[in-house]
Amino acid sequence: QIDFLRVFCGMSVKEAVFWLLDFAGYRRIENPVKQPLVHQVSQKQAEERKPFVLPEPAGDNSYLISYLNQERGISRAVIDLFLKDGLIYESRHYHNVVFKGNDKNGVTRFASMRGVFDKQGKPFKCDVTGNDKNYGFNVVNENSTELVVFEAAIDLMSYVDIFTDYESNKLALGMLADAPLETFLREHPQITSIRFCLDGDEPGRKAAAELMRKYYELGYEVEDCPPPAGYKDYNEWLVAAKLNLNRMNKRADEPVRA
Repeated sequence: QIDFLRVFCGMSVKEAVFWLLDFAGYRRIENPVKQPLVHQVSQKQAEERKPFVLPEPAGDNSYLISYLNQERGISRAVIDLFLKDGLIYESRHYHNVVFKGNDKNGVTRFASMRGVFDKQGKPFKCDVTGNDKNYGFNVVNENSTELVVFEAAIDLMSYVDIFTDYESNKLALGMLADAPLETFLREHPQITSIRFCLDGDEPGRKAAAELMRKYYELGYEVEDCPPPAGYKDYNEWLVAAKLNLNRMNKRADEPVRA
């Protein structure tokens, strides 16, 4: 029916869907006041923002590599690539992993930190003081029209490891609001399609549905790509996959008993 209305009535996909819903008796409730999904950074907040200073780098990245590889299951090849591109580094104090969010000119506007020493199961996470939350951790390819969106930087890196996807643009929101997404799309107008790889929990599913609706109505091709059922996020999926692979390899190495 949608294709028929598009071909013979000249409707867009959106117009055709709404027409069919109206025809079937579903009444749309128009909201006269557009409620923004994103928590925009107000002018007052921008004025009150403290100076943005990146943490001093450590002499090497040994703690970072050990944590991301051993604890988070991310391969050395992926870790080395992000280090080489200057998107991550290890801070001198406390040896936190620093994730940098750059603008279209390569200037770092945002940075978040993740501790490598979890105390009593409690992870250390925080944003660097003075950062601009209209930006997020991202990977840019100006020749790609596709953008893949995540909640967390480690999920973004895990996705690269799982699918060996080095071609698409990628963005970690660092939250469930879409201010970084709006900024990225404005700075990279070649983007035509967005894949949302948000978490599989209730907040992630709700946010994915809202974001897909919003950006579909803005004219983007959208796709919901959560982690498989049973996994909270892409990193949990990666860690489980690596663990299962290690078990299989261990069994294969065991001698066959007569």
